[in-house]
Amino acid sequence: MQITSRLTVAAHTLAVIEYFKDTNKVTSDFIAASVGVNPVVIRRILLQLKDAGLIDVARGSGGATLRKRPEDITLLDVYRAVDCVEEGGLFHFHENPNPGCPVGSKIHAALDGCLADAQAALERSLFSSTLAEVLKTFDPA
Repeated sequence: MQITSRLTVAAHTLAVIEYFKDTNKVTSDFIAASVGVNPVVIRRILLQLKDAGLIDVARGSGGATLRKRPEDITLLDVYRAVDCVEEGGLFHFHENPNPGCPVGSKIHAALDGCLADAQAALERSLFSSTLAEVLKTFDPA
């Protein structure tokens, strides 16, 4: 089980939008060619990024642009925009631990704090990384 690929697809999408902003009309088809997915997948991601206030999308084939500077977009913003996890929680418990079992009855208490700490650590790490840092990877050396 993994976090969905929406975070990496969305980050890739934002990088393409910024990288090619001055040389290409950055449409869902153009982005999809870079990401290697169907343009429908990109259109869904673009809608989520737009709803989160990270991009503008021109009607028709007008293309997409960033609404914020790359320095002001954190990977946590992207993570939250595309709903990488269900119901805000990275970790989900199985439905029916046995309440009559000494382990099953206390498994939540045993793991909840640790799992909350792990999710908080992930979110801190994503918050400390920006789209600008991602884009530096593509600068000519």
